[in-house]
Amino acid sequence: MTNLQWIENGSVSSVPGFKAAGVTAGFKRSGAPDFAMIFSEVPCDFAGVFTSCKFAAAPVQFDRAKVLKGGKLQAAIINSGIANACTGFQGLESAKESARLAGIALNISSDLVAVASTGRIGVQMPMPILKRGIDAAVAALSDKGGENAARAIMTTDTVPKATALQLEISGKTVTIGAMTKGAGMIDPCLTSPHATMLCFIATDAKIDNALLQSMLEKNAQDSFNRITVDGDMSTNDTVMILANGKSGAAILPGTPEATQFQQALLLVMQNLARRMVGDGEGSTKLVTIEVVNARTTHDAKIAAEAVANSLLCKTAWFGNDPNWGRVVAALGYSGAEFCPDKCDVFFGSIPVVLSGGDAGTPEADLLDTVKAPEFTIRCDFHDGDCSYWVWSSDISYEYVKINADYHT
Repeated sequence: MTNLQWIENGSVSSVPGFKAAGVTAGFKRSGAPDFAMIFSEVPCDFAGVFTSCKFAAAPVQFDRAKVLKGGKLQAAIINSGIANACTGFQGLESAKESARLAGIALNISSDLVAVASTGRIGVQMPMPILKRGIDAAVAALSDKGGENAARAIMTTDTVPKATALQLEISGKTVTIGAMTKGAGMIDPCLTSPHATMLCFIATDAKIDNALLQSMLEKNAQDSFNRITVDGDMSTNDTVMILANGKSGAAILPGTPEATQFQQALLLVMQNLARRMVGDGEGSTKLVTIEVVNARTTHDAKIAAEAVANSLLCKTAWFGNDPNWGRVVAALGYSGAEFCPDKCDVFFGSIPVVLSGGDAGTPEADLLDTVKAPEFTIRCDFHDGDCSYWVWSSDISYEYVKINADYHT
């Protein structure tokens, strides 16, 4: 896109009319920032997609109901340290009370507040700590607060993840800003309303709930639903977008402007999705798995995901081991329909399997590829015209340490 510009150190608060804050409420024993707030000067149209895990956390249930009901949003609060998942009726009441308290502090209706949580599962929300976070965040709200908010929602992340861009639509400047978190329990399957990874997006485009929802659903399929760190889906996965319309740029269905906006939104979502994989718990490599020329998209998808989630493949990548046997084994058990005797596999641009057998490439010739911090494994089925890709990471000793020590 030729008229697009990334904003240096961009975030949700780079969007005109939005403020954000990140503060320490006391959810984390470390004393690190653990509570974030996003606030728009005016009510926003909005959309959301959420985890498909049956043990969806109370905030997910709360926000999903808002999306189904429609209306407006004006604020979102996010705590880090407690997931408020598997907390039953009391957990849902706590989510509702959180919105009520935020509404009072912001002098808006609680119906205009979304709630999100990340952290330990099975712990009830300590409401005095949450209220402390709300009060501190309201006092700290700023149009420079986006990076602090991104930092406050981190759990095992090593760096905050935020971005923003601007583009021209109908002669008006439109801004899209976003923040995300997630380093472990990352293999989202985000769905329309019917790790945790959290993503909040803000824009000043003028666009209604229905169009935002359709764009968010489609773009999630080509961003967050294409990543995996450890193959585990969270109870709390949430992606929400708020549009306050301050730019005056109207986005209508079926127009070139809608296509332009959706493409820019996808770039923002993909930017953050890649950074999540790159910051995966203990990860040292980002590996793209491509399956091409498959019979169906489903075949390509399950084959790519099998390789991307294989522990044997992931540990080989960490060890700089070009063990392509693990790749073909994963393809073979994936359930995908393909002819093994037609299959080629490449590490980078170098063939390791041709027509289902050893391509004869010396392992020494592959070392530079697998030692790189990013590389691609391409699997060509020569059996159709469908394809699929996934961003994955390796698994290191540090991943085991992080997750063995998580509760203690």
